[in-house]
Amino acid sequence: MSFLQDWLAGLPATVALALLAWAVATARSNAGLVDIFWSLFFLAAAAVYAVPAEAIDGRALLVLALVALWSLRLAGYLAARNWGAPEDHRYRAIRARNEPGFAWRSLYLVFGLQAVLAWIISAPLAAAIGSGQPAGALDGAGAALVVFGLGFEALADAQLARFKADPRNAGGVMDRGLWRYSRHPNYFGEFCLWWGFWLLAAAAGAWWTVFSPLLMSLLLLRVSGVALLEKDIGQRRPQYANYVLRTNAFFPGPRRSV
Repeated sequence: MSFLQDWLAGLPATVALALLAWAVATARSNAGLVDIFWSLFFLAAAAVYAVPAEAIDGRALLVLALVALWSLRLAGYLAARNWGAPEDHRYRAIRARNEPGFAWRSLYLVFGLQAVLAWIISAPLAAAIGSGQPAGALDGAGAALVVFGLGFEALADAQLARFKADPRNAGGVMDRGLWRYSRHPNYFGEFCLWWGFWLLAAAAGAWWTVFSPLLMSLLLLRVSGVALLEKDIGQRRPQYANYVLRTNAFFPGPRRSV
């Protein structure tokens, strides 16, 4: 099949998983549980992209393995953190703006939207898995960047989890480890990961799927990532203002003196 046919085949998979996520989240009155399913949307799409391949080659196996590692690690981390917790304040704000009837509106405002976004961003996965072209040096560079991003994100998440687990840090600001050099090192890791997947697609000739990491970068920096989280964090954590003055927002760098 052509790339477009392969790519379109992933959309029903992400939408079906979104319906399941919506049912679970609605039953628990917690739309924030969609975060657990975000990375799983990509794993579902990648699995579908592998189905029409006549033979799973080295690049396809590599991409599938990397997607699975990232997806299952992130979903597991978020499930452990969010499953029994109250609804995240970001989703409570969305709920408040869309009552009455949020339970039904969330099906497209939250779950459907994220499923479609994940499908769009998954384009490099479809291109890399279905290419059938021999692997080369660019594949190695892409895989290395994915592994770096995955590791950076995982380490940042682990450091933050340990910080939050200590009652002495309640209401404080995490400014240790990777968080000393970036206010959002987990998002920076995600950024690197998706540019790595694009390099794997470019190695297969699908350089034009660059819209995927560009869209992910926009989401991380300007929409649902850094910009949204920092919109009101200063009100919840008074020490954050000083942290902002001393620490880069996204790309890691040395701390500034103030």
